[in-house]
Amino acid sequence: MSKQASPLVIDFTSAAFRHRLKYGGEKGQGLAKAVGLTKGRLPNIIDATAGLGRDGFIMAHLGAEVTMIERSPIVAKALQKALQDARDEESILASSAKRIKLITGDAIKLLANISPQVIYIDPMHPARKKSALVKQNLRDLRQIVGDDNDKQNLIRTALQFASQRVVLKWPKSAELPVDLPKPSYEISGKTTKYYVFICNQ
Repeated sequence: MSKQASPLVIDFTSAAFRHRLKYGGEKGQGLAKAVGLTKGRLPNIIDATAGLGRDGFIMAHLGAEVTMIERSPIVAKALQKALQDARDEESILASSAKRIKLITGDAIKLLANISPQVIYIDPMHPARKKSALVKQNLRDLRQIVGDDNDKQNLIRTALQFASQRVVLKWPKSAELPVDLPKPSYEISGKTTKYYVFICNQ
């Protein structure tokens, strides 16, 4: 008998996520620097692989207008509920959630019609050998969306249509996906790197 996937739960109102918003480093954190949320700049950002939505929500919390794109209807439904719950909370969450627009669809097909400034890509990362290190909600997400085998195509498409930059979030210990242009620069965190591709359009 096959094991059924756990229901996907996304929650932006939890104590842990509130703590992340409050003490995550604001615009000094690597994510903010990577997408250009510094020195008063508030670019419009496309989160092309929304997933659990945490990075997109953090960018909105820092003042950006964020469009999340999620191609899995199951994940998008969970995201929509989480965003509505956040909009019903106090201002620190509601104001951030109101700066987020969620689109269900394939970013590769949608980006040409959006004309974004910044595109943020956090595809499904290579599976860790020590699965116990992966949190349950990430395991649930992988069961639903798979391995994002078209991530190179997404990155190349993003480079065509972003007017300012494309940012790829990737594990620090993993090799970059093959056949990509050389990043303009990178920002390292404890376990991840942000590879920044500056666009010259």
